[in-house]
Amino acid sequence: MKKFNIYALAIALGTMTLTSCEDMFGGFLDKQPSNDLTKEEVLSDYETLVYNHNDTYNFLLHGAQRINASWLDAATDLAECAIGTSGTRTTFNVGKYYVSGPSAELVDIWESRYRAIRKCNTTIETLEADTDNKLRPAETALDVYLADKEKNIAEARFLRAYFYWEMFLRYGPVPLVKQTLDPNGDLFTGYTDRPTIKEFLDYLVSEVKGCEAKLLDYQGTGEVDKPTARALYVRMLLYMASPRYASATGVTWQQVVDAAEGFIADFGDTFSLYTDATGGVSAYNNAWLMTPYQDNNKEVIFFRNDAAIGWSGIYLDQPVGEGGQGGLCPSQNLIDMYDMADGSAPFTSYDETGAPVYTNGKPTVNAASGYNDTKMWENRDPRLASTVLYHGCQWGYTTTTKTNVIDVIYGHRDNPIGNQYSTPTGYYVRKYQPETILSSNHGGTARRLWKLFTYSELLLSYAEALNEVEGPTDKVCELLDQVRHRGGITGNVADRMDLTTKDAMRNFIRKERTIELAFEEHRWWDVRRWNVADKALGRDIYGVDVASDGTITRKVAQSRVWQDKFYLYPIPEEEVWKIGQDFQNDGWK
Repeated sequence: MKKFNIYALAIALGTMTLTSCEDMFGGFLDKQPSNDLTKEEVLSDYETLVYNHNDTYNFLLHGAQRINASWLDAATDLAECAIGTSGTRTTFNVGKYYVSGPSAELVDIWESRYRAIRKCNTTIETLEADTDNKLRPAETALDVYLADKEKNIAEARFLRAYFYWEMFLRYGPVPLVKQTLDPNGDLFTGYTDRPTIKEFLDYLVSEVKGCEAKLLDYQGTGEVDKPTARALYVRMLLYMASPRYASATGVTWQQVVDAAEGFIADFGDTFSLYTDATGGVSAYNNAWLMTPYQDNNKEVIFFRNDAAIGWSGIYLDQPVGEGGQGGLCPSQNLIDMYDMADGSAPFTSYDETGAPVYTNGKPTVNAASGYNDTKMWENRDPRLASTVLYHGCQWGYTTTTKTNVIDVIYGHRDNPIGNQYSTPTGYYVRKYQPETILSSNHGGTARRLWKLFTYSELLLSYAEALNEVEGPTDKVCELLDQVRHRGGITGNVADRMDLTTKDAMRNFIRKERTIELAFEEHRWWDVRRWNVADKALGRDIYGVDVASDGTITRKVAQSRVWQDKFYLYPIPEEEVWKIGQDFQNDGWK
């Protein structure tokens, strides 16, 4: 069918395939046409065109188990993958990008993003060309049709910009295909030269700002709305002002501050950090499990929502003793980032990645904090217990053959001898694992929200930018306290005598952002925009061994490999073959 296949399926014409949307986005997608639709069928019927447009939402990524049963954060210093034959452990983590393991990241995203962009272009072009409103259904009033048409165009513009943003993070600036290409026509003219970083990002910013006015007010259903567009705008400016991109874009930290303050001024009454009566672990867990449309979760701005899942949806990440395969095992590096419950720092110094400074594999203990390596999980930031399963904590359900307590002593239930899925770090993941599924012998079901934009991220972005502009002011401390107090920390940031300089506060904010947004696919990109990926992703990954008497010993779980060319992914080879090696990213030619 294809004459050339430039930009993969982005320009594929003829049959348009729609994927399932049932229960995916809070009910605004409730039915589907036939899976096989011709272009003429899509473009000649408004209802079918809208179905085709709504199907674009299915291209939003869900991070759980996305990379050969592992997570992207398992390629960062936050975690390791127990699966020894696939996932990130044998690919990204050891510097192997051209293997089958990371194909979902390296190749599939290039293809799927451009295919989604094509769907957006189809929606935009078709509706903008309908100046005579010939697509209007007979039963629909003209004013209703016009408003709906404008809304769908705006949604498609946002989604197109968002998909291009995902491409930028991975590949840098890529060709901007703004119209539906004809596979039988000229596919190359105008698309073989890469835009500059500034040209590319300026276009995305203009699209996101330009579409906002025509979007719906806050919906909370998973449908793109005004706050969603503004949240992406703030995130893009944050990246553009960051060390890696600031000189190319000219965006300042003050612009980020202004954007964040604008969001709060316009939408601050709509969003808030999630809390509940139980507080602590429950409140933090529910912030990423509960939906806005069913559970009144006002923390989530935009999301992709799983349909109800059961054991089959989470078993790859579960402890071995629970019947799982350890696809995401948090690192000691992450555990060490958590403060004490009173808000004090357990260690004396932290680097520009937000992590403690290690000497001979250990951070230097801040004696005043009360931290003790022999009891390292006690009296810590409650978000640690909400995110990580560690030895002795409760998880799962009790049977006649086991208790619901994690046991990673070598040879015991969650760390059996010779099992390839046993945790390499001494930890398993709790975040994004609905515990209700484990009840009744793994017979439960639950929704699992994948957060794309949250109010907590917005507050942290605001704090980061404000510190760069003003230093560690009371306002910066107050923003951080909102997030930390919701998580259960009792102390105030302003009382910390080690955070009185801009540099110290910068490292602290980076640590706080890492903790709060752990396993939400931020760390992989954050350390790149901060220009510290070599330090964060090239360091040893630590874990612990727990002896039968309870003694805890630190260990190296994996030595990571980093090269600076890893700041960007390689352009898929089949694309480079068509348009020339000069198109390839530096270091991959």
